Amino acid sequence: MDLLFNTIGTFGVLLMLAAYGLLQRGKLHMHDLRYLWMNLSGALLVLVSLYQAWNLPAFLIESAWAAISAYSILTVKKKT
Repeated sequence: MDLLFNTIGTFGVLLMLAAYGLLQRGKLHMHDLRYLWMNLSGALLVLVSLYQAWNLPAFLIESAWAAISAYSILTVKKKT
């Protein structure tokens, strides 16, 4: 079971890092829904992994990351 949660969390981290890397390389824009969904999905996957190995600071940062990403998705959709 540890391996499953670690794999889920690792995939979430890789997704968030990929989004940031693509942003830095100019392949995605900060208001691009793909970028925002990658961040939201990654944060949620890390939160799932915390079910198995609780860590309050990680929970706080990932919750904030997910909330900001979700808010941005809603804001971007309203503008289009």
